[in-house]
Amino acid sequence: MNWLNEIEKYKEDFISDLRGIIAIPSVKDTEKENAPFGEGCRKALDYMLELGRKEGFEVKDYNGYAGVISYGEGEESVGVLAHLDIVPIGEGWTKNPFGGEIVDGYMFGRGTVDDKGPAMAGFYALKMLKDNNIKLNKKIMLILGCDEESGMECMEYYVKHGEIPTMGFTPDADFPVIYGEKGGLNIRMKGTCNTVIKSMHAGDRPNIVIGKASLVVGEWNDSLMDMFDFYLKSNGLKGSVAYTGDEATLEIEGAFAHAAMPYNGVNAALHLLNFVGSAFQDKFAADTYYMLKDWQGKPLGIDIDGAYMGFLTMNTGIVDIENNEASIVIDIRYPNDADPDKIMEGFHKTAKELDYGLDIVLEHNMKPLFVDPNSELVQTLSGVYREYSKDTFTPNITIGGGTYAKKFPNFVAFGPEFPNRKSPEHMYVGGCHQKDEGVNVDDLLLSVGIYTASLEKLAK
Repeated sequence: MNWLNEIEKYKEDFISDLRGIIAIPSVKDTEKENAPFGEGCRKALDYMLELGRKEGFEVKDYNGYAGVISYGEGEESVGVLAHLDIVPIGEGWTKNPFGGEIVDGYMFGRGTVDDKGPAMAGFYALKMLKDNNIKLNKKIMLILGCDEESGMECMEYYVKHGEIPTMGFTPDADFPVIYGEKGGLNIRMKGTCNTVIKSMHAGDRPNIVIGKASLVVGEWNDSLMDMFDFYLKSNGLKGSVAYTGDEATLEIEGAFAHAAMPYNGVNAALHLLNFVGSAFQDKFAADTYYMLKDWQGKPLGIDIDGAYMGFLTMNTGIVDIENNEASIVIDIRYPNDADPDKIMEGFHKTAKELDYGLDIVLEHNMKPLFVDPNSELVQTLSGVYREYSKDTFTPNITIGGGTYAKKFPNFVAFGPEFPNRKSPEHMYVGGCHQKDEGVNVDDLLLSVGIYTASLEKLAK
């Protein structure tokens, strides 16, 4: 069956259902009963599980951590792992982040790409297989999590309590097949510092480049104003100063981006630390900037170019300073041929050389994912992608982002974003974690066709 032709029959229902899930603000929030990640995530999970019930699928709720929509039977199973939580909205949107508005073939809204659109694509793949009475030898499980953006506690819970599929994929990255993902470290630098910074609270999540930041300093004067203006102009930045007496609030606008690709963003917090370190001869600010300024970690001696996965990347995601107490969180993505212990050694060695006062602690280490690129799983998915997309050029790849695939054996990431797609020149379309996040509707429907054909092959 040509699943691309089949999905056209479902297009309007697909768009309507996707708008319904986009409308739910499922940012992680305060834990409540049966809602470990807050009411928004609970509502999003309920929405998807109800869609499954209406279609006659087997549905199971894992206490609000995750849910499963299943089709078929068999001793073996194929899984599709998607998440329903979203990152904070951020600033600068020109479209309603919960509206699902379609403009010139693009749907806008937080989660259209990451990962509500792909989750709905997985659901419609199951729906089309069921509606067409496709006979399968393996069960297909659409597993929906609610905490992918904040540590994947949802999948840690599911692994302990749920059925683990034999193989599968997560639609939370790019096409073709992503058979490798870098490991992830969260490092916190914390302790007492000596700085002119009275207050600074920048960044929401370690996995987002800080696109806008402010801080408060004392001893402000007109000569510092001139220096700040010069700094902004020389670095091509926008910023502002608001002051009362000799106390000033400095703000810089950078550019938000995913921490896996920090080179696509501009870290406003690091720029502020650089300015304060230079203008006030503030050793703490200057040393912090020196250690963290390079996205490859060169000042720390931790830069490495992996054979399969490319460069280690580093992002400063959270900076909190108040009353000379500091806490800074760094997100590092490392290739599978890097050593986390040596990364930590680089931090400690550099801190010792600088006589840097903060303690440096490894808070989290997510190991790399690597699946044999010649395996049946990778080759089957790759073959379907090439058949449906007509793209016979783009190779299977590895990425710096971390997906649910790391939580299950014999899983890879697979779509939904297509290579070499360009946004329209007349309209800005943001990617995941960016303002005006949007997806080309026809591309998303193409991914539904690819997922349906892939599941049909894997489950037979």
